[in-house]
Amino acid sequence: MLPPLVFVLGGASSGKSAMAERIARATRLPLTYIATAQPFDDEMTAKIALHRKGRAADGWQTVEVPLELGRSIAALPAGGAALVDCATLWLTNVLLAGRDTDGAIIDLLAAIAARPCPLIVVSNEVGLGIVPDNALSRRFREAQGRLNRALAAEADRVVGVMAGLPLALKGTLPEGAS
Repeated sequence: MLPPLVFVLGGASSGKSAMAERIARATRLPLTYIATAQPFDDEMTAKIALHRKGRAADGWQTVEVPLELGRSIAALPAGGAALVDCATLWLTNVLLAGRDTDGAIIDLLAAIAARPCPLIVVSNEVGLGIVPDNALSRRFREAQGRLNRALAAEADRVVGVMAGLPLALKGTLPEGAS
């Protein structure tokens, strides 16, 4: 049984998205995939196309939402489960759109608290590296840290992923995580 909120956190290319997908599939519920990426360049366009193809083959209902993540979570159907991939790209989109990151985080957390179905949220851990050399990157890192801490506090289970291996940071590993 999937807990109401699972938070999957890891570094870039750590395997966190694949882990979150395995956890979601293990529920055997109808699944919604909320994708937040935007194709800003050819590499990202190709990556998004590959992900779309994989999700279609697996029967996911996909919703692509670069900015209005809270609204998409509120509109989820009951009786299924959903995966948000990822909070980091969503926050990047918010920042680059010139929106208030603190207000957007508050709105997102309210939507997550009122979610109509179990939810898995994927995010990058951005605080393990060096201090960025420019103000925008430092502002992003601080906002992402605040978001990650808030998500971890609200989550029933937090799974850290490193080199594709799961580690229970809060609660126990959910079914499908191993």
